[in-house]
Amino acid sequence: MSQVTNYQCPACTGPLNFSPETGKVACEFCGSSYELAEIEALYAQKDDQAAEAFTQDEAPSGGSWGADAEGMKTYSCPSCLAELVCDETTAATACPYCGNPTVVPGQFTGALKPDFVVPFKLKKDDAVAALKKHYGKRFFLPKTFKDENHLEKVQGVYVPFWLFDAEAEGEAAYDATRTKTVRRGDYEITETSHFAVSRRGGMAFEKIPVDASKKMPDGHMDSIEPFDYSELQPFSTAYLPGFLADKYDVTAEECQDRVEERCSGTLEDSLRGTVTGYETVDLRDKDFTVRRGKTHYALLPVWLLDTKWRGQDFLFAMNGQTGKLVGDLPVDKKKFWLTFFGIGLILTILSLLLFSEGGYALPIIISFVISLIVVSILKAGMKNVRLKAEATDLVSQELILTDRKDCYTHTTTTRRKIENASAPKAGSGRS
Repeated sequence: MSQVTNYQCPACTGPLNFSPETGKVACEFCGSSYELAEIEALYAQKDDQAAEAFTQDEAPSGGSWGADAEGMKTYSCPSCLAELVCDETTAATACPYCGNPTVVPGQFTGALKPDFVVPFKLKKDDAVAALKKHYGKRFFLPKTFKDENHLEKVQGVYVPFWLFDAEAEGEAAYDATRTKTVRRGDYEITETSHFAVSRRGGMAFEKIPVDASKKMPDGHMDSIEPFDYSELQPFSTAYLPGFLADKYDVTAEECQDRVEERCSGTLEDSLRGTVTGYETVDLRDKDFTVRRGKTHYALLPVWLLDTKWRGQDFLFAMNGQTGKLVGDLPVDKKKFWLTFFGIGLILTILSLLLFSEGGYALPIIISFVISLIVVSILKAGMKNVRLKAEATDLVSQELILTDRKDCYTHTTTTRRKIENASAPKAGSGRS
């Protein structure tokens, strides 16, 4: 059975944990704290010995596990000699028997060793407070969700990410129009000028993050961006005690499609932003190429909060460095429809009082359309988890245009007869 490394206080042998507040490793019992370099040096030999003893293919002992043994590994806790059964990607956890923070050095050797780590800056209490604040801002959140919602689990996890450098270049073609309307006699003439527009250019990106764990929901991981890469540190296992950590189980090659989508999406938006001076612009064709540059392997800090309400599970994620929290919330349908009809009714009454001469149908329709827009915006605020299709925050070199064309093609004309154009104005008839 492979061994792991327990991080224990040199003074009292109590569990050591990395402290986001101080940036040091601290003992929760005697209060001693240590610089990372001290702990690295102290545990370097133990980590090397545990890594050498690491057995990749060892499954849980005993026949009672059956099919569940697939994908699981067993380790021996050096403090209490208990058998630890973990997911095969687990790299840092805690012994459930003696409570000591446990690191599996063999998960971080050779090609598995991360290049960087962003240390946690926020603690568990910060994550819980952020979740309560998240609840308070949502108009359509059921009141019972706040009262009956149970926080099942809060975990600080170093999530494995691939950080990609990339360059995107290509061309986009558009159909664009400008219109001019004039009156000639009894007719309104609209002339529409059509243009064939094209733009070619390129831009560069740095450290586009893609989570490399199958267990992590991609939408949550995308939505807690950005991370401040100025705080990237060379990887050390001394940052891990007190938190969970996984090694990657999604390769960089498997993430390539998501990188290309985000780079292409940003290039497309940037090229479109240079097409100005037109009233309509429609994309006709595009052809983009993305070239991948350097790829870095990093562990980034994430707080995961699992809650349960009326038999449903709700997952929230918080950036352990910046505090950005995301997670979709349920909608109170009764409150939604009451708000919709309430706003619509108030607007209808006001519009009928102000514009009573124009009939009833149009003011009612307009009032309820406005009401629908308002409640839809409020409802959209209940959902803030999404996969990103762009990488705007990660541009290292802004768009460089290499070609631009705006070619006039033709003009189309429409004529509309103006009703009662020649009728005498009110009060101008004979007496």
